[in-house]
Amino acid sequence: MTRHDLPQGMVRAPSHTGPHEGYMPGWGNDFETEALPGALPQGMNSPQKCDYGLYGEQLSGTAFTANPPERTWTYRIRPSVKHSARYTKIDLPYWKSAPCVDPDVISLGQYRWNPVPHAETGLTWLTGMRTMTTAGDVNTQVGMASHIYLVTDSMEDAYFYSADSELLVVPQEGRLRFCTELGLIDVEPKEIAIIPRGLVYRVEVLDGPCRGFVCENYGQKFEMPGRGPIGANCMANPRDFKAPVAAFEDRETPSTLTIKWCGQFHETQIAQSPLDVVAWHGNYAPYKYDLRTYCPVGAILFDHPDPSIFTVLTAPSGVPGTANIDFVLFRERWMVAENTFRPPWYHKNIMSELMGNIYGQYDAKPQGFVPGGMSLHNMMLPHGPDRDAFEKASNANLGPDKLDNTMSFMFETRFPQHLTRFAAQEAPLQDDYIDCWDSLEKKFDGTPGRK
Repeated sequence: MTRHDLPQGMVRAPSHTGPHEGYMPGWGNDFETEALPGALPQGMNSPQKCDYGLYGEQLSGTAFTANPPERTWTYRIRPSVKHSARYTKIDLPYWKSAPCVDPDVISLGQYRWNPVPHAETGLTWLTGMRTMTTAGDVNTQVGMASHIYLVTDSMEDAYFYSADSELLVVPQEGRLRFCTELGLIDVEPKEIAIIPRGLVYRVEVLDGPCRGFVCENYGQKFEMPGRGPIGANCMANPRDFKAPVAAFEDRETPSTLTIKWCGQFHETQIAQSPLDVVAWHGNYAPYKYDLRTYCPVGAILFDHPDPSIFTVLTAPSGVPGTANIDFVLFRERWMVAENTFRPPWYHKNIMSELMGNIYGQYDAKPQGFVPGGMSLHNMMLPHGPDRDAFEKASNANLGPDKLDNTMSFMFETRFPQHLTRFAAQEAPLQDDYIDCWDSLEKKFDGTPGRK
């Protein structure tokens, strides 16, 4: 299947975005799109009768009185109540939700993992999810979970949505297609996808096996960070986020719909594909974003700024200036600061930092933090460069230096992140990671002016 091939029976709207076939640009826009001409009502949301015999239905991502409200009006072959029946509880044992505090697992420490290897058996988006950490409480809608996904097989006549969370998907290997109610999104390494809470979708493998990272956000939706004195440009620009054009399936085939609700999974049997939205308009939609379009800013004279300067998306909390989650990107960039220790300095802070490596080498950890790997430094635990990185940065010739072939990210949250049993006992934990600081030596001798 090539990038622009459609699943059997799916019809997609024509593109109105130039070379970006099948996508509409802009973060938070009020989009409108139709896969059949005239399917989208004009001048009103809920006509007495919709064209083509469609049903009008609203999907709300915020409370009705939120300012601004996030909602999308859909015009579909059947209302969603026809894609819902009696539910049976099922078990997906590797997908965990907060609170998930295992009394036999110690989360206090500095941790790092090698890439989780692919399984010998076939795995779909649901069976291949492996939770690494959880934070907060899914029932009170605060916090997050971090996952690794291992996917080899497409979902066939099977669909899913989460009532708990939106998902931020960060591919590291392979290519996936998200066939959603609102259209198709293809993602590959160096791109991300944001799948909203409540949106039904199916995940197909375009090029596998696939591995990547997922941030499951229980709290307020991701939004673009305020730029403050940076102004209107750089960092992530709104135009580079892409929402899909309308696409629908009209397939009468027995199917399964799985729902994640309050940390539990339930399954129902339906008689058709639920991806039957022929037209839609609104601002509550899935997105993709190419991380290569992120324009980093930083110090151009001295000192190393806080990593918050690299925030791509943030999910706010009830505490101003303190995020429920920040998604932070460390990509290729020029280092030019004078008389400055250029890598991230030694630190401990109130936020818990889970990092993943998409490709290349991270400057603060030249060894051990490999593509596909992860690390966790929980709140108020000290961390920073290993000895080799410290010595190299302390003695480098500080001319302009291109930090190249690197792309790592951070899921940072105000809550402590608790390891799951899988992360502690099954995932390839680097038991010697804590030793990377052992060779740091005492340099102090009390001599005035000595450096």
